[in-house]
Amino acid sequence: MPPVEEHRIVCHLEQLLAQRDMTLVELSERVGTSVANLSILKNNRAKAVRFSTLTALCEVLNCAPGDLFALDDERN
Repeated sequence: MPPVEEHRIVCHLEQLLAQRDMTLVELSERVGTSVANLSILKNNRAKAVRFSTLTALCEVLNCAPGDLFALDDERN
């Protein structure tokens, strides 16, 4: 089995929620996705994100994709 290649994309969902005084449950209801899926994203365990989910997150959080994700130069 080939080694699992880790990505270097980090998600800033936790910070964005804190800045907006919003819970993961509230975000889940407004975006229309499960708390479990958002938790995976928030904890940087997601392997992919649908564009429709990304669009909904950006609309609800009033942010751009670059506010939600960044490339972590520390990980190699």
